[in-house]
Amino acid sequence: MSTRTTFSFVLSVAAGVLITSNVSAMPSTLNWTAYGTGTSGHAQIMAISQLLQRQHGTQSRVIPGENDTMRMTPLKTGRVDLCACGIASYYGSEGVMMFAGPDWGPQPIRVISTSMASFGLGMAVAGDVEMASIDDLKGKRLAYLRGDDALNKAAEAYLAFAGLTWDDVERVDFPGYNAAFDGIISGRADAAITTTVTPAAQRLAASPRGLQWSELPADDEAGWARMLDVAPYFQPHDVTSGAGIDAAEPLPTASYPYPIMVSNADLAPETVTGLITTLVESFDDYKDNAPGASGYALENQNMNWVVPFHDAVVAYYKESGIWTEDMEAHQNALVERQQLLMDTWNAYQTDAPEEETAFIDGWMETRRAALQQAGLNPVF
Repeated sequence: MSTRTTFSFVLSVAAGVLITSNVSAMPSTLNWTAYGTGTSGHAQIMAISQLLQRQHGTQSRVIPGENDTMRMTPLKTGRVDLCACGIASYYGSEGVMMFAGPDWGPQPIRVISTSMASFGLGMAVAGDVEMASIDDLKGKRLAYLRGDDALNKAAEAYLAFAGLTWDDVERVDFPGYNAAFDGIISGRADAAITTTVTPAAQRLAASPRGLQWSELPADDEAGWARMLDVAPYFQPHDVTSGAGIDAAEPLPTASYPYPIMVSNADLAPETVTGLITTLVESFDDYKDNAPGASGYALENQNMNWVVPFHDAVVAYYKESGIWTEDMEAHQNALVERQQLLMDTWNAYQTDAPEEETAFIDGWMETRRAALQQAGLNPVF
């Protein structure tokens, strides 16, 4: 687990390790995709865009996307420079789930920066269910959301923490996210995955059944190893905001960054250098300007995460004196994994089935075999 724990830079910052360099020339316009208007992710990018305009005269065009493919497609086609995405950026890098079809495949995604805010992704359990620990999910009625691969994968990961699988719970299918929480409130299910700050969690907390959260102790090394084997993008997180959560008594659970600011590998290095320099060295100028914007703090950046950084970000951290040999080895391993996936995809396409389901099934089998042959965890 130690290779995925968040690196702390607080002492480095206090000691003045970071340098203020001349920001590379920024382009006159940056094009983004982000979550829809009204979301915290969209508000954060607007706050950062205003800072870029003030400091560099860079105008930002932010295109809201209602789902993962709508946010990722403009990045794939080169219509935008950056995406303030969710965990779909990892799925796109791996060429899985909604990105396993003929029009997609593994993408050359690179991280610029990520936001880790005060909320988390948790297993919301009805308050009238007897739950001493995550292990007590066994035999309970767990919501499964049709068409929501990401949340179902998260539920699988939470089960794995306890050494359980979907076979150990009663799976209850729902057509969507809100329907699942309606089902818990009405007594047709007992638990579902959600972010701690959603209205759905608030509704459950206010219902006669009430709400409790399953804890994931950070010192349970075996549990975390099982969870990360299923979903390596999670990391321990002490949650201080959400339904029924007291900021004075943080909830030990799991999370992953949101939004995840990504580009393609070939985004101009001078653009990336200007952007990461501004995000780090002008943090105080935007951290309070949108909900969750403080999550971009340098100490929140996980240098051992699951998607490689852009080369210009790595160069910035090297120049700043905070990039280590372990980080370099991890970065190189991620780049090599991504290249293996893209090479495997290109070879697979030459003789792939035309029918979409057969294409996806064949790709996932080919992908798994290639990664296993290289001694890597296929995850999917």
